[in-house]
Amino acid sequence: MEFKIANMQERKKPLYITVYDELYKLIMNGTFLPESKLPAEPELAKMFKVSRMTLRQSLSLLQDDGLVKRVHGKGNYITKITKNNPKIGLEKIGNPIYKTHTKQIDDVEMSFRIDLDSEYTQQVLNRKSAAVVAFERWYKSEGEVVAYSFTFMAIEAVSELNLDLQDNDQLLEMLETRIYELANSSTTDIKRSSSVNATSQKHKVIGGEDCDLLLESVFIHEEYPLVYNKYYIPKEFSHVRINAVK
Repeated sequence: MEFKIANMQERKKPLYITVYDELYKLIMNGTFLPESKLPAEPELAKMFKVSRMTLRQSLSLLQDDGLVKRVHGKGNYITKITKNNPKIGLEKIGNPIYKTHTKQIDDVEMSFRIDLDSEYTQQVLNRKSAAVVAFERWYKSEGEVVAYSFTFMAIEAVSELNLDLQDNDQLLEMLETRIYELANSSTTDIKRSSSVNATSQKHKVIGGEDCDLLLESVFIHEEYPLVYNKYYIPKEFSHVRINAVK
């Protein structure tokens, strides 16, 4: 297969922009299907009759647009999310994993422990408590762990929400969905982290060490958050969107 770009030298556009435009059209018209792998870079460069450096500039723009993702050691893939996707962003209260992750999450594994509170938990939960429950969740897609979260909840909140710590399904439903239905507000800070795969971790998160880290406080009461969440989403799978309106 060979793509011809007409009158390249006569255009004022930089060559990599012209290639970007052509690739964009091929993605949007379905020539390259969502989640499919693009041809290898040498093959793509040959198709468009450009250097690999020029091609990589074009691919970089597509990656910035969220249309293409590069998987280390595997190549370039078309993402599920396109510019025409009206996906709800972080402006609405809800579990951010399902609003920012490009993979379909089909399973969540959870474990927890009970710790004494500390200066740190007092700070993030904005109150002293007799103890705190520390939850860990591993998000899976087709058997692979593709995201991780860590949650602090004051032990008093367990009673307040009538939770049974022996009921795994109830706990998971509360953390994943119910708490967002109950919430009046939330705050989220977005940072970058490379510490998701510590040696003590039960599961290794695929997708590279670099993650978008979402630090989320979910409020039912104004004076303190009910939970404090840390969501680690590998950069490869992260698509953060905020739909702002005036």
